[in-house]
Amino acid sequence: MASNGWDAGRVFTRNVHEGEEVKNDRQKIQQDLFDFIQNFRDDNVFIYRDQLRQNLAVGDYVLNVVLQDLVSFDESLSQQLVNQPIEILPLFELAARNSARRIVAPSATGLQDIPEIQVTMRSNTNMVNIRDLGSDHISKLVCVSGIVIGASSLASKATTVLLQCRSCRHTKVVPVGGGFAGVQIPRICDREQVANSEKCPLDPFEIITDKCKFIDQQTLKVQEAPDLIPVGELPRHTVMSADRSLTNKVFPGSRVTITGIFTVYQSKGMKDNSAIAIRQPYLRVVGIEIIKSGNSFTKRVFTPEEEHEYIALSRSPNIYQKFSSSIAPSIYGNEDIKRAVSCLLFGGSKKSLPDGMRLRGDINVLLLGDPGTAKSQLLKFVEKVSPISIYTSGKGSSAAGLTASVIKDPSSREFYLEGGAMVLADGGVVCIDEFDKMRDEDRVAIHEAMEQQTISIAKAGITTILNARSSVLAAANPLFGRYDDSKAPGENIDFQTTILSRFDMIFIVKDEHNELRDQTIARHVMQVHATRAAVEVEGGELSLETMRRYITYCKERCAPRLSPEASEKLSSFFVAMRAQLWDMERDSTERSVIPITVRQLEAVVRITESLAKMTLSPVATVEHVDEAIRMFRMSTMDAVQSGQGGGTTRSDLSSEMRRVEQEIRRRLPIGSQVSVRAITNDFTNQGFSSHAVDRALYLLVRQETLQFKSQRMVIQRRRQPSAKILRNSPTTPKRTRSSGAGVQRSNKRLKSEEAIRSASADQDSEALQIQAMTLPLNGSGGGSRGRSPRMEGNGASSSTTNGNVVGMSLRSATSATAAEGGSVEDSSSQLWRYPGLRKEAPRQCLRQSHFGEEQVVRLMLQELRDRGFTDSYKLLQSESGFTLEDEPVARFRSNVLSGKWPEVESALSSIGIDALEDVT
Repeated sequence: MASNGWDAGRVFTRNVHEGEEVKNDRQKIQQDLFDFIQNFRDDNVFIYRDQLRQNLAVGDYVLNVVLQDLVSFDESLSQQLVNQPIEILPLFELAARNSARRIVAPSATGLQDIPEIQVTMRSNTNMVNIRDLGSDHISKLVCVSGIVIGASSLASKATTVLLQCRSCRHTKVVPVGGGFAGVQIPRICDREQVANSEKCPLDPFEIITDKCKFIDQQTLKVQEAPDLIPVGELPRHTVMSADRSLTNKVFPGSRVTITGIFTVYQSKGMKDNSAIAIRQPYLRVVGIEIIKSGNSFTKRVFTPEEEHEYIALSRSPNIYQKFSSSIAPSIYGNEDIKRAVSCLLFGGSKKSLPDGMRLRGDINVLLLGDPGTAKSQLLKFVEKVSPISIYTSGKGSSAAGLTASVIKDPSSREFYLEGGAMVLADGGVVCIDEFDKMRDEDRVAIHEAMEQQTISIAKAGITTILNARSSVLAAANPLFGRYDDSKAPGENIDFQTTILSRFDMIFIVKDEHNELRDQTIARHVMQVHATRAAVEVEGGELSLETMRRYITYCKERCAPRLSPEASEKLSSFFVAMRAQLWDMERDSTERSVIPITVRQLEAVVRITESLAKMTLSPVATVEHVDEAIRMFRMSTMDAVQSGQGGGTTRSDLSSEMRRVEQEIRRRLPIGSQVSVRAITNDFTNQGFSSHAVDRALYLLVRQETLQFKSQRMVIQRRRQPSAKILRNSPTTPKRTRSSGAGVQRSNKRLKSEEAIRSASADQDSEALQIQAMTLPLNGSGGGSRGRSPRMEGNGASSSTTNGNVVGMSLRSATSATAAEGGSVEDSSSQLWRYPGLRKEAPRQCLRQSHFGEEQVVRLMLQELRDRGFTDSYKLLQSESGFTLEDEPVARFRSNVLSGKWPEVESALSSIGIDALEDVT
């Protein structure tokens, strides 16, 4: 038959040798890879054989291979792996499985009991930028670096699919490619046809899911590193597919170096014939290396020469000054701000407590000041010098852009996370310019990231926590564009206390007008524009690359802790700082918008640790604490104390404000209006400072005594119904007409008040307070209330004289009390029992016992007599000219305390007082 076929010309040939050669070639490659796993060693250590044995012992079926080791073992084999990874990697995994069989059971002959071994690759060669990936790299092994900006949830990917014919129940196993590759289901059943059997229909196969094999798969989205993005270009990103042990290893914000196979897939949205040849590129991941710190291409391995250089640099006595002077050398001045930026770049020490709580070590700095003070230039420089940094503007940043957002995948319709600026800068610095232009709801979103350094997400069914371990360097302008020294910090800073407490240092940057300083700055700017290179050499002693590498070295090799002496000094400083702030708030009658809490104590601790880290010192000493305290005083404490009225002391300012308030209350009737400019000019002409007038108006508006109208150009005195004294009186209150003598009495009363305040220092402070309390009772209201016959008869001069008599009487009585053996404090505390002498409740005081000068003196006479201070009693009686009548006074007190207002009015009318009303 053979010859007949030959003769007939129907002989068919088949090239058998080519297939055998391919098969033999694959077997040879697999054997070479097996030899590599078994025999590669370094210093007599079999690296991969021992690694495989250790992984199998713990149930981790992974073999991590460094591509450089394969190059040194067999260069041609490694070249084949780089050019044909889709064909070589399955052979590598079979070789690893054979090696595992030999390690686990050398006498076994099959692979049934040996699980599949995943081979992962790690390489620093063949590095390609994401924007440079093109058609030349398709089906090649490449290595890219970038930031993970998105990570999907896990999905199940089938590796083998079991098909069954619906008609004849014939089964067939179909392998599925890796990555995004799918499977093509046959349309015709390939069962051998049996005689007289019915032919299977078209598309007979169905998938038997229970008998398919699945692996975990995750989709990643990686964006190129910020330092590799050209100026003016948008960042590029690529989609990646990770499976098995490579899933759930990275999260949004992780900086990674990924080794993978660059290949293509057909998108679901491109099924028409016009786009049949269009494929979407992606990277099939075969190895992931997470970079803990530094940017994508910053070497984390330091050579011995570099270590010696950095150690010598840390031991130089002026490293602190040298590094801070290298910060933005083209900017003149701002030495303390540059020192603060240096501390921010190094950061403190992160701490993990036994209960699981973490204390941040990153430092946050806020630059608040006038335009044109080089704030944005400092932020730009920090972005360049920091190993990891993100620069953004507050106006163009949203809450999702700063923290994280939930994105819906258009192809799979699944939601996944994309990290924002705080997440992408994990381990670095976030520079936020125009911080005051952000919306309040966007600014609130970074509260958690600035303190807890995490971002909690609960959206679209995704609940997770992302790391945001980054420092924040923010720049902002004051509320009205420029910082006004005549206003308090709360009027200049348009930020909430909650966000200000999270900044470790707050600098007020002012554009001060100094001719000498302006000349120096002008020369410096001209020198920068004329000879830029010379300025950089003179100003910056360290290059950017040296600074970046030194920061990375210090952060990795040093985590200083406080010494006992440093801890004790910081504790004492915090107590003194809180006491100082309490005194300031008590004098100013309002709380500071910049709080001083335990967070500020931790801020000084972090500054101290950063100074120690800068010198590679394992322990922070007292010297570091001193500099940290100085930095904190020059920044946050200086901001707290700013705007205090042009050099006047707080006590002088508070006293002046009280006098302005008293005059406004006395001179401005309820319901009347006056121009703000007019009242300010009136008080300034009388010698009051404009700042004291502005502060007094501000406090009276907050107390709802005054209110602004006509765009804050006019103020109006508001009515306070709760201030009525004799509201239950059946008689109608009467007002007496004010006279010019009342103004004279008020001026003389103020002069007398100042005279008493300037009394000699040896007088007892409690006695002086009693004198000051009695003076406003004289001719109270400046004519707005009735006066006693004695006061009416003498006029203004008589009123002032009686006031001095009362003040002298009390002063003499107090001195006499001390001379009799009783303490001045004891006498004063007894006199303080009377409501008329309580400063804390003026309305209650006036309701119960502010009913005239004569009655107060008589009450004091009665108290002195009851206490047995005979000499004081006689002295006060002789100087005041009043006599003590027990029965009327007791009856009057009883009527006031019991609320018998007709009897009280009758008693008041007997001494010439018609009614009391509108107590202020």
